[in-house]
Amino acid sequence: MNERAGLQALPEDLVDIDALVGAYYELKPDVTNPEQKVIFGTSGHRGSSLDTAFNETHILAITQAIVEYRATQGVTGPLFIGRDTHGLSKPAEDTALEVLNANGVTVWTDSRGSWTPTPAVSHAILRYNHPETGHVDQADGIVITPSHNPPRDGGFKYNPPHGGPADSDATSWIAARANEIIAADLVDVLRGEAIPSDTYDFRENYVSDLSRVIDMTKIAESGIHIGADPLGGASVEYWELIRDRYGLNLDVVNTTVDPQWAFMTLDWDGKIRMDCSSPYAMASLVARRHDYDISTGNDADADRHGVVTPDAGIMNPNHYLAVAIQYLYENRTDWRPDAAIGKTLVSSSMIDRVATSIGRRLWEVPVGFKWFVPGLIDGSVAFGGEESAGASFLRFDGSVWTTDKDGIILALLASEILAVTGKTPSQHYAALVEQFGDPVYERIDAAATKAQKAQLAKLDGSDIPADTLAGEPITAKLSRAPGNDAPVGGVKVTTEHAWFAARPSGTEDVYKIYAESFLGSEHLKQVQAEAKLIVDAALGSA
Repeated sequence: MNERAGLQALPEDLVDIDALVGAYYELKPDVTNPEQKVIFGTSGHRGSSLDTAFNETHILAITQAIVEYRATQGVTGPLFIGRDTHGLSKPAEDTALEVLNANGVTVWTDSRGSWTPTPAVSHAILRYNHPETGHVDQADGIVITPSHNPPRDGGFKYNPPHGGPADSDATSWIAARANEIIAADLVDVLRGEAIPSDTYDFRENYVSDLSRVIDMTKIAESGIHIGADPLGGASVEYWELIRDRYGLNLDVVNTTVDPQWAFMTLDWDGKIRMDCSSPYAMASLVARRHDYDISTGNDADADRHGVVTPDAGIMNPNHYLAVAIQYLYENRTDWRPDAAIGKTLVSSSMIDRVATSIGRRLWEVPVGFKWFVPGLIDGSVAFGGEESAGASFLRFDGSVWTTDKDGIILALLASEILAVTGKTPSQHYAALVEQFGDPVYERIDAAATKAQKAQLAKLDGSDIPADTLAGEPITAKLSRAPGNDAPVGGVKVTTEHAWFAARPSGTEDVYKIYAESFLGSEHLKQVQAEAKLIVDAALGSA
């Protein structure tokens, strides 16, 4: 923990935006260097221009690869493109427009020339592709964001016609092709002018539709005082319109947009990071929690949510997901009675207990929101949520809202819960604790070589010889997800009252250990210690 975690950023903490943008255009990556290759993780390609990991060359090649990929898939409709407020996002958008225009792709940008949250892009794609529109072609999209990452980073991700994150088949193809293009000195890249073919009012179309997924009338009628903090991100102008359109008693806590994020408090490691689930990054809003009946935050592209209550401060994302699930499945009466609850394997097992108590099927999948996309589209999964404060859910009528994470509706849902029930989400969670117990959850890192990480990603549950964990019999050793039988990319080991999951990091020489215990913090420490021994033994490094 950094000694300045939760404290105001100082001038020496701020990135030099001129140097950042200059490096974007000047530095040329060497794709024989793994640190400078195009790599699509669970949320696209990310990196900093200062590290030669997110530069004009990367975006030229990735965009050309996306053009070629969408052609192989027969996608001929418009491509919706949106960007967040990071310093590298506008340069990357300009670069992408050059390539898309030169290749004859119809590109729709924001009609206000402004920032666009990730869920608004997903919403636009789904709206265009809805059968009732009569379009004979299909649209897709690009979102330019590194999400909550520090100001020095850039991010670039592709959303195909289903509106959600591209699956690994698509991202692997795009990344491989982009690296080929870079290695060949960009000879296959076509470049034109950085102008859109047309524009689209992302904000109006998204905000005007919100009453079909959130009970905006109940929130307005309740008069509850809401504080919404965009954390300097793409949702800033959306919250202003939401307030005005629906007559909410809502303050946009901070309307500042600054690519340096000088107003932020530092995260746990001393970095500026717009993580709306972190008590350190959200320290300013937590300090004002008694000014509002409910307050919320979003990250830079608004695909994540943070919930702050007067009685408990910032909620753990797992706690809020459990409350949201219980409330939604009890109050959305037009959802399919067999619609499952979607969760990732590393989300709290409090959700499992809630699912059992309300008689709903749990659908547990690997890490990555992409797994929820098919179920959200056909209504067989009414809610999909990740432990990292990302989720989306269906409209009142059981039809799809977004197929990417939507931090705005999850933030508004906290206000709906308070307006309808008279209790904050944290008070609802306290009731769950009384009913099911009080789980302790934490993620830690353990050192691992690249070879060990590769081995862990392919590890099978049968490779683990242990039969007990922290004094309890092991009930399952999972290397494939119970919900969809997809590879976990690691392992999950469970007992009656605890579990751990181990997965390799995509960016560092560590593996991540997620763990939870319903038997207290000391038991959790025992679980974590034994988890490391179990995994190291399976990797042959005990």
